[in-house]
Amino acid sequence: MNLPTHFIKHWQHQFADLNTGNCHLLLAVSGGVDSVVLTDLVAKSGFSFSIAHCNFKLRGKDSERDALFVSSLKGATDIFIKEFDTESFAVENKIAIQEAARKLRYNWFQDLMDEQQIRCNSSKQGDTFFGKQVLLVTAHHADDNIETVLMNFFRGTGILGLRGILPYQRERLLIRPLLPFRKKELISYATENQLTFVEDISNNSDKYTRNFFRNQLIPQIQNIFPETEENILENIEKMREVATIYQDAIANQIEKLVVKSGKEIHIPILKLKQQKTLTTIVWEIAKTYGFGAGQVAEIIKIMDSDNGAFISSETHRIIRNRKWLIIAPKEIKDSLHYIIEAGVAHFEFSKGSLGLSLINKYPDQINQNSTEAFLDLKKIQFPLLLRKPSAGDYFYPLGMQKKKKISRFLIDQKLSKTQKEDCWIIESNKKIVWVIGYRIDDRFKLLSDTKQSLHIQFVSSKL
Repeated sequence: MNLPTHFIKHWQHQFADLNTGNCHLLLAVSGGVDSVVLTDLVAKSGFSFSIAHCNFKLRGKDSERDALFVSSLKGATDIFIKEFDTESFAVENKIAIQEAARKLRYNWFQDLMDEQQIRCNSSKQGDTFFGKQVLLVTAHHADDNIETVLMNFFRGTGILGLRGILPYQRERLLIRPLLPFRKKELISYATENQLTFVEDISNNSDKYTRNFFRNQLIPQIQNIFPETEENILENIEKMREVATIYQDAIANQIEKLVVKSGKEIHIPILKLKQQKTLTTIVWEIAKTYGFGAGQVAEIIKIMDSDNGAFISSETHRIIRNRKWLIIAPKEIKDSLHYIIEAGVAHFEFSKGSLGLSLINKYPDQINQNSTEAFLDLKKIQFPLLLRKPSAGDYFYPLGMQKKKKISRFLIDQKLSKTQKEDCWIIESNKKIVWVIGYRIDDRFKLLSDTKQSLHIQFVSSKL
């Protein structure tokens, strides 16, 4: 069976709901043999398609050569070429060059897909674009899949990483129709059909992780296990089935554990500790919020740490709050729990901002100011936890020796339902130190022996 016939049969089996009449394809084309063969096969299959090429400006004249070559390809409705200052983006975002290129590439692809989809939706009957769904197509092949599975194994991505590159990611409208084919098949097809393409000499450099696996590690393993690549490809198919069973079981466990509160996730620590597969459950929950496999042990450790202990990813924090682990977004508008660390002078949250400073002792009566709190520093333990009140919360209102529930205190203040819902508190080591805008806790007031006080000033965002 020749490659075009095999390609069409695979397409009809793997992407049965996608055909020439209902989809327009955006091909990611580098100019190398893989993407050139993909372009040729898609064109021969009768699809309407556009081409997108990224010039990352990392290889001098070769980058310009590749862009010029791609612009000369035939058959596409449109050819889009985008230049990126990849090195500057990597430095600004403190990430590796390859990660920077990946982010720039896929963000731009998404923008192009959105634009092309608008064109499809607004086109008239008879137009090439009329009524079609736009999908992104990449030229990942079987050899890429082998390398990806090995890299995922060493990264510790778990079972889902061992299933390899997915052929169809519906939520991303991303398809990879060359996954069944080996690199040597693509090269052979290009040679037989006299397809021209450009060579990326950086593929020979082992400074990139994938190239090291391709050029060094896999050949060394094959010296001992000659069938390594074939065995990995067979295992990928098995792991996809295993992953389906695994995902169903994990989803069932997580559903029983987590409690959703707005944009936050609350997990009861005692219940979590009882899980026989604790490490796996923690990993599957945490990775959704940007945490890495190397942070799992630290997350588990937090369950036995002091109140207010936390660990961060790029987008979220996992905070210990009494009997709960709380996964809260760092974005101010989305979170109900914030961590204020020692040394922070200014902190913004959804209700307003807090100014924090250390000052010498002031007279006790200054504690009465509703927008300012003067607290005995020696009684404060950082980090502070800024949050909404919970059922059962209590404190000792300034001037009182008996504790009072926050809910009762707010009723006594004759607050409306909306005002109660907009209330925030600051907590230090399980003790509420200030009901913001209303009263500090008597246990933290300034005394005659106070050496230094923590001054917190609240400024509302509501004018």
